[in-house]
Amino acid sequence: MTRLTAGDVACWVLKTTRPPSVVAPGWTTAEHRLLDRCVRRSYRLDLISPGQPCLLWLSGRDRPGVHAVGEIADGVEDRADGPVVHVRLTLLAEPVPRAALLSDPRMRDAEVLRMPAGSNPSWLSAGQFAAVLDRAGGAGLGRWTA
Repeated sequence: MTRLTAGDVACWVLKTTRPPSVVAPGWTTAEHRLLDRCVRRSYRLDLISPGQPCLLWLSGRDRPGVHAVGEIADGVEDRADGPVVHVRLTLLAEPVPRAALLSDPRMRDAEVLRMPAGSNPSWLSAGQFAAVLDRAGGAGLGRWTA
């Protein structure tokens, strides 16, 4: 496997098995949420920096896909129980379903689709991120409006 570089990453993907309503109770599409997401210690953490785009991907059988879009808020913090990345996310009015992304040729090589059980963080190329934004609609996407 080729080592990932900063130039490869257009967007970080942070996966969760818990729906946004459990991750951040009361979260609505009208607000940004600052969240800490657990990540696996690896060389990828050195590539993460504030301001980079990121998204929240719900894994599993119930509504898998992209549920929130935002940015890395404050990089990575190494805690006693493992590293976390601080993110600022906006909940999408309607999630971008995994099934819709599977049908897009730009997503065929997306790590999150090829290895859904892979650890955090995953990533998207520029074309893959564009495929997500094309389906996410403009509301709440801020500077990432397609």
